Amino acid sequence: MSTRRLVVTGLGGAVAAMAATTVVAAVLRAAGVDLEISGEAIPLSGVAVVTGFFSLIGVGLAVALHRWSARPAERFAWISVSLTAISLVPPLIADADTGTSWTLVGLHLIAAAVMIPTLVRRLDALADRRSVEASVTA
Repeated sequence: MSTRRLVVTGLGGAVAAMAATTVVAAVLRAAGVDLEISGEAIPLSGVAVVTGFFSLIGVGLAVALHRWSARPAERFAWISVSLTAISLVPPLIADADTGTSWTLVGLHLIAAAVMIPTLVRRLDALADRRSVEASVTA
């Protein structure tokens, strides 16, 4: 049951992250940011799909840590913040103009700002519940 709650929370966070990044990308495109890498335009649907894909990877990581880690929230926070930092490198070295590069960095940070706290809070709540259940049965 607790894994289901984690997954449902994660899916909700993924949808929110997808919406947030897509809306921000649309607004910035309307403001004149071209969102092109190597001359190829990044479609708004691509922003949503990539955000969703990596958000689901985060949910999978959270589920794995929930099952196999003694401190899942803490470990998830460290791992996901580290992976977010690494994810900022490709936009900065891509064949894109400055506006596009910084927009992509911002989109990565927006997705992380939605997903990481959402999953950390749920992992903390599940850990608290687990410790209460353990103390009741002991």
